[in-house]
Amino acid sequence: MTLYHDLAEKTAALIAEGVLRPGDRLPSVRQTCRTHGIAPVTVTQAYHLLESRGLIEARPKSGYFVRARLGQSLPEPEMTRPVGHSTQLAVSDFIFEILDSVKDSAVVPLGSSFPSPYLFPLDKLGRFLAAAARHLDPLSTITDLPPGNDELRRQLSLRYLAHGASVSPGEIVITSGAMEGINLCLQAVTRPGDLIAIESPTFYAGLQASERLGLKVIEIPTHPREGISLTALEDALRHHPIKACLFMLNFANPTGSLVPDERRKALVELLDRHDVPLIEDDVYAELHFGPHAPLCSKAVDPNGRVMHVSSFSKCLAPGYRIGWIAAGRYATLIQRQKLSTSLATTVPVQIAMADYLKQGGYENHLRHLRRTLAAQEAMLVEAVEAHFPEGTRLARPQGGYFLWLELPRTVDALLLHRQALEHGISIAPGPIFSAKREFGHCIRLNFGHPVDARLRAAVATLGRLASSSQSGG
Repeated sequence: MTLYHDLAEKTAALIAEGVLRPGDRLPSVRQTCRTHGIAPVTVTQAYHLLESRGLIEARPKSGYFVRARLGQSLPEPEMTRPVGHSTQLAVSDFIFEILDSVKDSAVVPLGSSFPSPYLFPLDKLGRFLAAAARHLDPLSTITDLPPGNDELRRQLSLRYLAHGASVSPGEIVITSGAMEGINLCLQAVTRPGDLIAIESPTFYAGLQASERLGLKVIEIPTHPREGISLTALEDALRHHPIKACLFMLNFANPTGSLVPDERRKALVELLDRHDVPLIEDDVYAELHFGPHAPLCSKAVDPNGRVMHVSSFSKCLAPGYRIGWIAAGRYATLIQRQKLSTSLATTVPVQIAMADYLKQGGYENHLRHLRRTLAAQEAMLVEAVEAHFPEGTRLARPQGGYFLWLELPRTVDALLLHRQALEHGISIAPGPIFSAKREFGHCIRLNFGHPVDARLRAAVATLGRLASSSQSGG
C-alpha cells in the first residue's frame, strides 16, 4: 500500500469509528506532514482520495472537513423475508417488457444495468483489436477453441494470483460474457426440474437462465449490506434437494451487498459439507471503493466446488463479450458444454484482451474508474436524500454502481416505473429481481453515469412522483 493510501485509510477509519465527526476540521497539510513525517504531495493525494470517496470536503481558505455521511438520515433496509417454498419460473416476458425501456438514449438511464461507456478506454482497446485482426495467426482459429486463448487464460491466472487465489490456466474456460458462463455452469450441474438456491432479491439474468433451463428456485434472505443469510441457507440445504447455489457475493445486483471475508469462508465450507457447488457471478469485484479487493472465493475453495464466473463487461470492455469461468473440478464438463453450444468465443477479441492485459494499463484504468464511481455514488445519494419522501430506506454499497431503495409501502414501483418513463426517466423496479415479483415498493438506481444537471433533475422528478404516490396523488 502506498503512503497516501495508508494515510487515507487511517483517516477513513477514524471517520467510521466516530473519532472524526461530520463538520470536524482535518489537520492541515502542514500539520499532517509534521505529524507523520511525509511530504505535502502525499497528504494532498490522501485528502483528494478521501474527497473522491465522499468522506471529506474542501472549503475555500478553510481547509478540509469531514463531510456529513450522505444517506445516514435514510435508514438501511432490513433483511429480506422471501416465502420459503420453491418456485417454477415464468419471468422472462415480464423482464423483457421492463428492459425495453432502457434502450432509448434519450431516456435518463437510472434503470440501466450498465455504466457509462465513456468510462472505458475503448479507443485503446480498439487499437489492440485492430492489431489482433491484422496479425491473426490462422492456426489460432483452431488452437483458441475452448477452453480459449492460452495467453488470455495465463493473464487471468495471474490476476487470480494477485487476489490470493491459485487458479491454474487449465481450469479457466473463456466465454462470451458472464451470462454465457452462468448458463454453462447451470447446465453442467443441473437438469430440468432441479432446484437451485438464489438470493432474494437477485439479478434477473439468473432468473432468466434458470427459467430457460427448466429449473426451480428457492430464494434465500439477504441483508442489504452483508448479503446472504447463512442461517437461512443452512436451513434450506437441510430441508430441500438443492443442486447448486447461484450467488453474487461482491456488490450484488441489485442491493450492492458485500459478504464479509469470514462469512464468505463459512459459506464455502457450508456448501462443501453439503456437496453443493457454488456458481458465483462476480462481475463487480474489481469495482471496490476501498483500497483492497474483497476476498476471492477461489482462495478459500480447497475442493474446487466454486465455479467463479466473471467478465470484462462491467469494468473494462462493454460490448466485447469476453467472460470466463474458473471452473474448478467442473472444468472439463464446462469446456464440453461450451463446445456443444457456442463452439468458441471470438478469437481476435480474446487476443486483443490478452495483449491489453500484458501491456499493464489495466490497474491504472481501474483506479480511475473506482474513484469516479465512488464520487458519483456520493452525489446520487445526496440527490436521493434531498428529494425522496420520508420513509425511504437506502442501502449504501462499498462498490459496484447500484443503489437499492426501499420506498414507503404505499409506493407502487411498477407504477412509478411507468410514470418515470413518461418523463423520460428509466428505473429498475423491484419486482424484476424476484421470482415471485416481490419488492413491489423497491427500486434500483444506477450511479454509473455522470451525476449532471439532467440526472439531478431526473432524481428530483422521481422523488416528486414517489411522494405523490405516497400521498395518494
